[in-house]
Amino acid sequence: MANREDIMAKISELIGPFNNKGIDLSAATTFQGDLEWDSLTVMDFVAAVEDEFDIIITMNMQAEIETVGQLADAVAKLMDS
Repeated sequence: MANREDIMAKISELIGPFNNKGIDLSAATTFQGDLEWDSLTVMDFVAAVEDEFDIIITMNMQAEIETVGQLADAVAKLMDS
């Protein structure tokens, strides 16, 4: 079972190819505001996260996740269930 630090590191790695602006990532980094992702980029990124962690992130969950830290918490919760 991965801890939050490991999950954050992997998420940061997965964000790399989508981080066109070279933003320094933290738990507070927002996908829409800081990274300026459009809906297609979000969908591609979510698919990469789901594949990496072997989880399913529902549309309702996606709507509530605004930051990298919230995503890490959601991934950890989904991996525990």
